[in-house]
Amino acid sequence: MRFSNRISHMDTSALRNVLALTARPDIISFAGGLPAPEAFPVEDLRRAADKVLSARGPAALQYSASLGLSSLREKLARRHRAQGISCTADDILMVSGSQQGLDLAGKVFLEPGDAVLCENPTYLAALTAFRSYECQPLPVETDDEGMVLEDLERKLAAHPEAKLMYIIPTFQNPTGKTWSLERRKGVLALAERYGLPILEDNPYGDLRYEGEPVPTLKSMDTAGIVTYMGSFSKVLSPGLRLGWLIAAPALLEKYASAKECADLQTSTLSQMVADTYLEDNDLDANIRRISALYKKRRDLMLSCLERDLPAGASCTHPQGGLFLWVTLPEGIDTTALMPVMAARKVAYIPGVSFFAGRDVRCCLRLHYSNAAADQIVRGVETMCRVFRDTLAKG
Repeated sequence: MRFSNRISHMDTSALRNVLALTARPDIISFAGGLPAPEAFPVEDLRRAADKVLSARGPAALQYSASLGLSSLREKLARRHRAQGISCTADDILMVSGSQQGLDLAGKVFLEPGDAVLCENPTYLAALTAFRSYECQPLPVETDDEGMVLEDLERKLAAHPEAKLMYIIPTFQNPTGKTWSLERRKGVLALAERYGLPILEDNPYGDLRYEGEPVPTLKSMDTAGIVTYMGSFSKVLSPGLRLGWLIAAPALLEKYASAKECADLQTSTLSQMVADTYLEDNDLDANIRRISALYKKRRDLMLSCLERDLPAGASCTHPQGGLFLWVTLPEGIDTTALMPVMAARKVAYIPGVSFFAGRDVRCCLRLHYSNAAADQIVRGVETMCRVFRDTLAKG
């Protein structure tokens, strides 16, 4: 059989292996970013599903509009206007999870050989999605405030043909860091100067445990270059497979055409269930409940890491979201240690998987959302003992 060149760039084995590990009941997993099952509002969603199927069953099981359910998009538009984003329902396209949004951006913007600027490190599955279009991720160095403007300007000057910038400014995946307002303004100004579209991914932004919210780039976008991507996966349920894009009308039309070629529309039933849930329940109350749970787990993991990490190691202190980032002393290869960790029933994702331009072996990403307190304590203790023993052996 003859396959396309494209399929050779779709190496999802690292993500697939991680998900396989998380499915094992004997593994303490700090790997895949799964929400806690106890965070799901199961009974509220059951009532919403019952109501939809009882009152609108035939319509819920039928095809529907490609842009998405108008009443759901209107609710999302109201929500985002309250957060400072100027939009209406007509500016929103429902997608089948954020991952489809990444794929649609690839369809709309990328040709083989094109450059996509991204944070370094950045979301592993975004790199996979963009590479599937035979493009070249172009990493921009980051610090505690976000993309380093000097490096971004150097990259833009050297690659004026770049097609897209992909960023996660709030509770970034994998580091958990949040960009400062000044850095957001600087990145937006540079992108406007070079006419570079931005895809702003914000699946975790509502999960804030401390500090004050920082405006999204989309809320400051006057040139219509920012596409904002949101999701219900972390605040309601990933199983609904519901995300959305907010973009200027001409750009949204391009996304809609790409989506129609992919799947015609996002699940009518899922959209109606989410719409009914929002009608009958307080999503913000659910977010507060989830955030209280995750804050406790974040605090516990941070205290365990502070106690157990070897000398010379450090970790980020995320103000929200699901992830934190650990940097270990040179001499520890977190990829090479994966089998050792698996034998001790602990899983994480090696940091090298998130870098587009550097072979960094001494980092790892941890998530705290889907582990009980005793698992966090035992898992961090086991993991850090391996790190200390590895350093002691030289």
